[in-house]
Amino acid sequence: MLKTEDQFRKLAALTGVMLMAAAEALAQENQARPARRVVVSLADRKLAVVEAGHVVKVFSTAVGAEQSPSPVGSFRIIQRVSNPAWYTKGKIVPPGKGNPLGTRWVGLSAKGYGIHGTNAPDSIGHNASHGCIRMRNHDVEQLFEMVAVGDAVELYSERTPELERIFGPVLIAHAGAADGE
Repeated sequence: MLKTEDQFRKLAALTGVMLMAAAEALAQENQARPARRVVVSLADRKLAVVEAGHVVKVFSTAVGAEQSPSPVGSFRIIQRVSNPAWYTKGKIVPPGKGNPLGTRWVGLSAKGYGIHGTNAPDSIGHNASHGCIRMRNHDVEQLFEMVAVGDAVELYSERTPELERIFGPVLIAHAGAADGE
């Protein structure tokens, strides 16, 4: 019996050392990775990946429709799912061409909201979603590889100086443009 207890103690000590080494390696990996944020301008219907203060990539999106606006604020990525199923009012839509979530789901800390692909690519550039941030499938697949659980996601409804730096100035069409002027 003492031999078994001694073996358990040694196994527990070894497991503790291995867990500490894994935690240390993970902490070092996270420290080595530059700070990454996803910044969404609802007004521009654009999403940017910003790493260490530099814009890495900008994508076009669809955002919440007037009757179902996208949330505004600071959130975190809490989930990443390839080929998600869509659940709605007792109905499940499996992964595939008919799935409104497209090929990827990046879940946010705002319950029920995320960044995802679409089966309606013509909606990109419009206020057309139920509040989520919609992207073309090839774009969300690229974003999916760039972000990790824990990354910050900031959704802004109004322009700020930082958004102007990220997305450029707002272009205002002049009144005569429609008449060919």
